[in-house]
Amino acid sequence: MALAAGFADPVFQSQATFRAVAAAMAEPGHAVALAAGLVPPAGLLATTAAVLLTLVDFETTVWLDDRLARTPEVADWLRFHTGCRITRDTDAADFAVIAEAGEMPPFSHFPQGTAEYPDRSATLVVEVEAMTAAAGQLLTGPGIEGAARFAAIPLPDGFWHAWQENHAAFPLGIDLVFCSPDAVAGLPRSTRPIREG
Repeated sequence: MALAAGFADPVFQSQATFRAVAAAMAEPGHAVALAAGLVPPAGLLATTAAVLLTLVDFETTVWLDDRLARTPEVADWLRFHTGCRITRDTDAADFAVIAEAGEMPPFSHFPQGTAEYPDRSATLVVEVEAMTAAAGQLLTGPGIEGAARFAAIPLPDGFWHAWQENHAAFPLGIDLVFCSPDAVAGLPRSTRPIREG
C-alpha cells in the first residue's frame, strides 16, 4: 500500500502550521484557523497531520492512542515523513497523539519534565470534533487578557479537574494542542481553569 503524501510545499506549509500552533499557544483557548492541505492516513485529521509534520522529527518519540495504533499506516506515515520513533510506552513519549479525546489517559502517565529540565515533558496532540470560545471553562493565565472561555467536544469526565492539577505542578506538567477539522488551539501548562460559583 502506497504511503499518503506529506506536505506538497514543505517549507511554506510547515511555516504556516508552526505560526498557527505558536499563535494558539500564545493565546490559550483561542482557536486558530489552519488549512492543512493534506490527505493523511485514515484516522488522522489533516490538522493533526500538519501539526505532527511540523513539530515531530527524528529526535522525537511519539505515542499513539489505541485507535491510531490499530492503524499501521499512521505509524508508517509518521516514520517515513518525520523519522520519529513510535512507542507504546507513555513514559517515553515526547508527543502523544490522541484520536479518542474522550478516552485520553491521565496526564500523569506522560513525562512531566524535571526541576532542572521542565521542557522534557510531553505535548499531547488531541483530536476533537469542535472547539468554541463562546462557552465552556473559564481560563486565566499568560496570554489571556483577564479571562476567557473555552470548550472542546468531546472531553473526558473530570478533564478540567485534572487540568487544574496539571497547572498546579507548574513549571512541570504537560502541554496540550487541540486539533479540530479546521483549527488548532493551545492549552499550555501555565493556563489555569477558574472555578466558578
